[in-house]
Amino acid sequence: MPYARYGESIESVVTQIESARASIEDGAERSDLQQLLPAGAARNALDCALWDFEAKRSGRRVYEIAGLPAPSPVVTAFTLSLGTAEEMAAAAVAAAPRHPLLKLKLGAAGDSERLAAIRAAVPSATLIVDANEGWRADTLAENFAACANYGVALIEQPLPAGADDVLARIAHPVPLCADESLHDRSDLGSLIGRYEAINIKLDKAGGLTEALALQKEAERQGLDVMIGCMVASSLAMAPALLLAGHAAFVDLDGPLLLAQDRENGLRYEGAEVYPPVSALWG
Repeated sequence: MPYARYGESIESVVTQIESARASIEDGAERSDLQQLLPAGAARNALDCALWDFEAKRSGRRVYEIAGLPAPSPVVTAFTLSLGTAEEMAAAAVAAAPRHPLLKLKLGAAGDSERLAAIRAAVPSATLIVDANEGWRADTLAENFAACANYGVALIEQPLPAGADDVLARIAHPVPLCADESLHDRSDLGSLIGRYEAINIKLDKAGGLTEALALQKEAERQGLDVMIGCMVASSLAMAPALLLAGHAAFVDLDGPLLLAQDRENGLRYEGAEVYPPVSALWG
């Protein structure tokens, strides 16, 4: 999924993929992509396609090739869009019977009121807050306190990437998760002391190859891992499910937010998402 936040568009991603055409046709492997393309949606598309190609050529599943255990169904978060306190509380009530893990899009004035209304509406749901870089240094204490008061389990990206150094100097009553501040392994060093977790998205990391290495290094450095996604089809979610077994949180609800998914799409039953069939990927 090309993401405008990172300067990507469909056209720019297609151009990047075309720039690697000659190398791919000459036999470039997944490892070569790390030098051919930067982290992002284009490299993710090619990297995951090459994993799938090797699996179908060899008759083995990708998890076998990667030396991973077979993936199992996992509970995924379900995302509630930013709205008024009343709108979000109503959306939470509608979603909670099937989705006990809710991800709340916040990052605007009135977030404390939104949290109060949502928690009153769904007292037993597990809540993740995604502030989407929307809070400010002078509102952190108030927003952190509200999250702690209403039993939020995790806060994603409270401050803009590149302006989050203050997080190292303020108490975290709720664990913080880096999203926009984290793309690949080169970013990890700057996150220590600011965050307790990272959100790995294949479209940011630039593919399953880097995501696997990133997850391993994050765990070595004592960071929890969330496996996330952009709003995209089951084909984009399928590779990420190989990382989900060791993640503290999984947020792979992208296909549920689409009007139409791909053929052979992932199976969602209640809160759980099931591993892909080989006809889809891997």
